[in-house]
Amino acid sequence: MTIATWPTALPRPERTSWSLTRQDARLKLGADAGPPRYRRRFSAVAKLVSLSIVVDRNGKAIFNRFFADTTEEGALLFYMPDPTTDGWVLYTSAGVPLLKGDGTPLLIASRWLCAWGDQMPTETIIGVDFRISFSIAVMP
Repeated sequence: MTIATWPTALPRPERTSWSLTRQDARLKLGADAGPPRYRRRFSAVAKLVSLSIVVDRNGKAIFNRFFADTTEEGALLFYMPDPTTDGWVLYTSAGVPLLKGDGTPLLIASRWLCAWGDQMPTETIIGVDFRISFSIAVMP
C-alpha cells in the first residue's frame, strides 16, 4: 500500500494558528501523600498539531480532494512536509549557510508521517479565500 503525500500546491500552515502538543505517555501512580509520581504508560508518543491554511477556491478543491478521496475522509495516513524544518537553509556551526556546487543554499528536507487528528477540517471564509483549520497526529 502506498502512503499518500501532502499536495505540493497547498501553502505552508499559518504561523498564528500553529499549536503542537506532545501526547502524554505518563501514568500517574496513586499515592496517599507526597508529590506525584509517574511512570511511562507507553513508549511510542505522537505529537498532536493544530494548524490552518489559507487557500483560494482552487486550493480548497485540492484540499477537499486530498482529504475526501486520497485519504478516504481522513482514514488513511499521509506524508506531510515538516512546516518547522522542511525547506529551511542548512547552516554550519559558525552560522554560515552551506552551499551546493552552484552556489545555491542547501535546504533541509524533513517530512512527517501523519494521521488526521480529532478535529475534522473546518472552513471559514476570509474575503474571497478560505481558511481551513484541522488537526493531525504526527506518528513516532
